[in-house]
Amino acid sequence: MSNQKPIVVVGSINADLVAKVEHIPLAGETITGDSFQIHHGGKGANQAVAVARLGYPAKMIGRLGNDAYGEQLRSGLQTAGVDTTGILTTDGSSGIALILVSSTGENCIVVIPGANALVTPADIDANFATIREAGMVLAQLEIPIETVAHLAELCTREGIPLMLDPAPAVTLPHTLLESATWFTPNETEAAFFLQDLARSAQAEAPNEIASALRTAGLQGVVLKLGSRGAFLRSESTEALVPSFPVKAIDTTAAGDTFNGAFATALTQGKSEVESARFAAAAAAISVTRAGAQPSMPNLAEVNAFLRAGHRG
Repeated sequence: MSNQKPIVVVGSINADLVAKVEHIPLAGETITGDSFQIHHGGKGANQAVAVARLGYPAKMIGRLGNDAYGEQLRSGLQTAGVDTTGILTTDGSSGIALILVSSTGENCIVVIPGANALVTPADIDANFATIREAGMVLAQLEIPIETVAHLAELCTREGIPLMLDPAPAVTLPHTLLESATWFTPNETEAAFFLQDLARSAQAEAPNEIASALRTAGLQGVVLKLGSRGAFLRSESTEALVPSFPVKAIDTTAAGDTFNGAFATALTQGKSEVESARFAAAAAAISVTRAGAQPSMPNLAEVNAFLRAGHRG
């Protein structure tokens, strides 16, 4: 793998504190929970782990706090095979998500950005050599927008492909949108950006949505459709890549698994449609398992899944 250009992920690293409860408490109400778990999360960290699990070189740039969670999260990334030399430790809390999940599946989430909010353009410049050597850079929107915009400028200047996962959906500078080689929203996020960009409000079918986003100045669009698959629209490709029918147990981080696998396949020279099919297989495997990062498959599992004749 030493001759392969690494995939560099710039983004968030969180500890997810998950409590299962009978119902979401009302204001002032105290209830007894059923169970509690701590998971390693954050969209950036999830995507880096997805790449590393597939046996491809992955490097992470971000920040962790100097709390107990920081060491746990760094260790988890390293165990998964992610190069963490680009992750700085800062005073204060790591990123934390407090999640309550009711017996009916309803949830209530409080996200404390912590160290993620301190990832700055200077951090990008400090890791210039790492970014410059990347085969592709992955970014999301759980760190400051000005930092993502600065990263996009660097990638454009250096000719490095940038995959932008626009989550959570917020208004973005048009120059940032134009810099993304691949823009990978789900349907909810795509609807936000269609409205935000004042483009066709009548776009409903996946091909119409993807085409409208392209018309708005985006280069390549991957519209993630959940159980229906993904729709690709680029200069050379327009195709629906179906999902693989599986019994889903937990869809957490399925989109992050897709992004990591899609980037890995593209960086290895697979076609856009082949890459999306590979990514769909990885995501399909992930939803049959509980958890975010623990559910992500390795390369042998994805290849075996495809060889077994699974069809989307």
